[in-house]
This record gives sequence, structure tokens and C-alpha cells, in this order.
Amino acid sequence: MITFKSKREQQMMHKAGQLLAACHKEIAKRIKPGVTTDDIDRFVEGYLKKHGATPEQKGYNGYQYATCASLNDEICHGFPRKTPLKDGDIITIDSVFNVNGALADSAWTYAVGRPSPEAEALMNVTHQALYEGIKQAKVGNRLGDIGHAIQSFVEPKGYSVVRDFTGHGIGPTLHEPPQILHYGSPGKGIRLKEGMVITIEPMVNIGAYQSKLDSNGWTARTVDGSLSAQYEHTLVITANGPLILTDQGDADTYL
Repeated sequence: MITFKSKREQQMMHKAGQLLAACHKEIAKRIKPGVTTDDIDRFVEGYLKKHGATPEQKGYNGYQYATCASLNDEICHGFPRKTPLKDGDIITIDSVFNVNGALADSAWTYAVGRPSPEAEALMNVTHQALYEGIKQAKVGNRLGDIGHAIQSFVEPKGYSVVRDFTGHGIGPTLHEPPQILHYGSPGKGIRLKEGMVITIEPMVNIGAYQSKLDSNGWTARTVDGSLSAQYEHTLVITANGPLILTDQGDADTYL
């Protein structure tokens, strides 16, 4: 069942989102060759503790970390590790913050050192694709409008949109209806209504869109070893348009 959030709940989730956005800005300062994603995970744990918050995904279905750290061809749910990052890597850090019961979810792809031109282009397209989807998150539109906007932006540029993982409703639990596909047909799916809180989180590959699962049962990666990037925001559907709860200050470029 889709839940609708009160103004008070939205305000609480906005506080969680602002904390998560601020943490991502700190993560950006720390991503460099030689750093490990285990270092980043421990930093996030400490950041949460300092601000009286908790990592919602830690313990979720047995997951053991405060972050997901997906490297290069990993699409999502990569485990933090002690292997140093290398110049030219790209790494997606995804985390869900719980602030007094209010949740916010955001993922961001970072370049390590100097990315290759193809990695930089992938990141730029994926980043903008997120906002193409958010533009459609308006009262009266349908879910298919979001997916279609992302797909029709990404595919003409020669990239593919991952099908196996989706956005979702959020709060008070981590994953709620509805599913937010990042592909699809305009005018299809449920109608968006004021008070819905959702995540939009396109995962875009340089190669094929299909994924395969590692033996750990969590980490998904591209079937052809191509690079993958992801950007994610939590947002609320309002009468005045989408309000991005995890905004890092870059939304004005696209909206």
C-alpha cells in the first residue's frame, strides 16, 4: 500500500535528507587514490553517530555495512572493502540515514582522481538523467512519465538503463510501494499524488543493461564488464512540484 506523508513527516524526512546531503559533500572530499571504501564506510558510521542518527540499511536483510560501495562495473550493493581505490576508478556510495525514525536515501557516483573521458561522460549523462526523471515527478503525472523521461534521455546517447533495480517509496520503512522504473512509456502506471515520497535512482551502463549477481548474494554488476554509474535522490511530490529532500545544491542546474 502506498503511504502519504504528512507535512510533519515530510519535514522530518527533509532533516534526514539534509544530513545525508551534507555527508555526501564530506565523502566527496575524501574520495582519492589510496583511500579504501572501508575507510569511507567507517567515516559514515562516525558521521551518523556524531549527529545522533543511524544507518538504516545496516542489518537490513543481514546487510552488514552503513554504505553500499559499488566500484566500476558494479551496478549496486557493492560491499565496502580494504582495497585502495585507484586513479581512474569510479565509485558509487549509497546510504540510507535514519534521523529519529525519518528516512532519506541517496547515492552518488564519484570519480577517483582523473576519470577517463568515457567514465566522465557516463557520470554526466547519469547525473542529468536523474533530474530529467525528477522533472516529471509532478502531481497528475504517472510513474511511466518518470521512466520514459530517463530512458529517452539516456538511450539516444548510446547508453543503457538498468532494468533489474528500481526506485521506490520510502518512509517509515526502507522500501515501500510504488516501484519507480527508470524506463517505460509515458502516461502509464499509477498517478502521482501530493504527499508521496519516492526515490529516483537511475543506474546507467556504458554497455548492456543486463546485470549479474556476485556469489555474496548482494552485489550486482554489468554482464559485460562495462562501467556503471548511479545517482539517487529522495523527493516528495508537492502541489508546487518535486521537493528534493537530499538536494546537494546542484538541482537548479537541471530543474
